[in-house]
Amino acid sequence: MYAIVEISGQQFKVEKDQKIFVNRLAGNEGDKVSLKDILLIDDGKKIDVGSPKIAGAEVKAKLVKHIKGDKVVVFKKKRRKGYRVKNGHRSALTEIEILDISRKSSISSKKVDSEKTTKPKGKSGLKKKSTVNKKSASAVSEKKVVIKKESKKKD
Repeated sequence: MYAIVEISGQQFKVEKDQKIFVNRLAGNEGDKVSLKDILLIDDGKKIDVGSPKIAGAEVKAKLVKHIKGDKVVVFKKKRRKGYRVKNGHRSALTEIEILDISRKSSISSKKVDSEKTTKPKGKSGLKKKSTVNKKSASAVSEKKVVIKKESKKKD
């Protein structure tokens, strides 16, 4: 069983007892968090896809530890100008362990199915009236063509 979860703007494919690194989450080491932004759940028999999220689904996780990521060096240079800038950073990360993936009854999927099958009641039976007057369309005058005569040059 796996799920696709959105954590602080990023999507992760998670399974039970898996450890992943995410951007720093609020809380202390050892705290348990509940993630409710579940986009997809697959249990091997049935796949639930949210639109955009699955209502009632939940992933429980435990904050294992807070760490810093690898060092990233940002170096800028413009040749022949003496311009060199070296910057860098280390991202603040949290290691989490997925404890449980659960979902409640599939009430949301039943509602979606019933909404798709009902047809909207509209004015589909009415015909649209044309705005062009029939008399004016048949009584269009013909255009006269003007022909210019060439003038003869006198020598």
